[in-house]
Parts: sequence; C-alpha cells; structure tokens
Amino acid sequence: MQLLWFILSAYGLTQILVYGSIFKEIRDLSLNYTKLLSCPMCTGFWVGVILFFLNPFTELFTFELNLANFLICGWLSSGTSYILCMMFDDDGLKIVRKQNEH
Repeated sequence: MQLLWFILSAYGLTQILVYGSIFKEIRDLSLNYTKLLSCPMCTGFWVGVILFFLNPFTELFTFELNLANFLICGWLSSGTSYILCMMFDDDGLKIVRKQNEH
C-alpha cells in the first residue's frame, strides 16, 4: 500500500508541475532548467527525489534513507509518472486510434 501512495503522490505532484496553470509562467521562461518542467519523465524523477526527502515527515510511505533508495525513488517516480501522464489527460483515458492507411 505504501508503494501505491508513493506512486500516486509522485504522479499528482508531477501533473501539477508539468500541466498546472499555476506554473505556466515558470514553464514558459526560456531558461534551460525550466524545460525540465515540461517533461513528465524528467520532472517525475525530481519529484521522486523530493518525496524521498519528505519520507521522514509522513506516514504514507516509509523507507530507509540511503543512496539506493534515493535513486530508486527517482526512477520509480519518473517511470510511473510518465506512464500515467501518457495514459490520462483532462478528458480521462487517452485512446488514440490510428487510421488505416489504404
């Protein structure tokens, strides 16, 4: 259950940072690091790192603070956030059908 809380937390924060209107002005700046905020995979990694450091302050997920978990939290958050962002949008489940080319 802790893993599910971590994944949902990571996805939620990634969604807010990448697609939320509150961060649109920051994303629109032409600075190199702001490009990270337009990519759910890149932002997802750093969200995982943030959640890693928030671990001692929550009971939703608990894990040992070490280098391996630091990296795993980033990777897990990046992968799952990207997959979920590609599966869902504001209209719900994304279903893209390709037209048959004849």
